[in-house]
Amino acid sequence: MNYDHESVVIWGASGHAKVVADAVRLEGRFHLVGFLDDVDPQPRQFLGLPVFGGAEALGRLREDGVTHIVFGFGNCDARLRLSEVARSEGFSLATVIHPRAVVASDVTIGEGTVVFAGAVVNPGSTIGANVIINTRASVDHDCVIADGAHICPGTTLGGGVSVGIAAWLGIGSTVKDHVAIGASALVGAGSVVVSDIPDAVVAYGVPATTRRQRGL
Repeated sequence: MNYDHESVVIWGASGHAKVVADAVRLEGRFHLVGFLDDVDPQPRQFLGLPVFGGAEALGRLREDGVTHIVFGFGNCDARLRLSEVARSEGFSLATVIHPRAVVASDVTIGEGTVVFAGAVVNPGSTIGANVIINTRASVDHDCVIADGAHICPGTTLGGGVSVGIAAWLGIGSTVKDHVAIGASALVGAGSVVVSDIPDAVVAYGVPATTRRQRGL
């Protein structure tokens, strides 16, 4: 089978992948042809499309003309690691912006990033590669979000916030303006962050404080 030059496969086949698939279909730039799933790689149907297998299927898909990969799971470190695998196999990473997201005209967004419905990204912000700006997240002006970060549903970032590589901001968390979140930090759901969070820690609470080092 030969796919067209704007074909995409979603790597992942569970709940998050459903939301990514919806955004891909509604945006309409890519032809979604199916899924990969390393957890359950057996060939099957998911959302009416084939699951081709796991990572071992990449070479065959590239030979068939699939051009793009986008990730359908939340694990930040895995997205960054597998993005290098996808690139090494000759794929580009699809950037997907849901048509009901609001993204300012001067915002820069890296490849492989997905911005979901109801999200707002305000002027002057820079979004890296393989970032998730999840449903109803709000990123105010002049924020810098590094590669692989996950801004979970309902999270609010004030102006000038920086978020490090592969950081995870839990559902409904709030980050005060000009605060820095470290690389690989995990901020718990519902937390209120009013001061900088170091790299590779778990922090939560109101206000959020460091509770332990994060096992990576």
